[in-house]
Amino acid sequence: MQLMRNRKINGGTKSSLFRLAVAAFSAAFCLSCEDGVFYCQYQLVELEWSKDKEYYFTCEITDNSVPYHLSIEIRNNNLYPYQNLWLFCAEELPVGPVRRDTVECLLADDYGKWLGHGFSVYHLSIPFRTHYRFLHKGQHTFSIRHGMRDSFIRGIEEIGLRIEMVTD
Repeated sequence: MQLMRNRKINGGTKSSLFRLAVAAFSAAFCLSCEDGVFYCQYQLVELEWSKDKEYYFTCEITDNSVPYHLSIEIRNNNLYPYQNLWLFCAEELPVGPVRRDTVECLLADDYGKWLGHGFSVYHLSIPFRTHYRFLHKGQHTFSIRHGMRDSFIRGIEEIGLRIEMVTD
């Protein structure tokens, strides 16, 4: 009888801790995109990010007369084995050909210290395009996939795209 009570209490405690962790993560996720940001979206990366797996971000551009800052948002943990991360990025325009870029993201310094902010999960914002003017109004879809030599990489938790209107 005593064993059953202990199991129930421990199970309840674990459940409470899990709920608390989910609530904390949700709050951090909501606060990670501040006011004044036109678009900010994150996607969870699978435990092992396959070279063939692309993550898509779609936004509606209604004003193409103003410049924007675009950045790639990366959240990595201590399991990521490299200093840098190569990404293949593409932008599908409403009209015209797909625009492609290759971006090198430095995640750690020469001594292995993570450059991002955080503890056990590090968040880093990589400028992708600055003072960028969208050529056309309408739906723009960005895709991101890794360009590392390994077919599968571990340690990347989330990938995101952030778009801000330039106000200066």
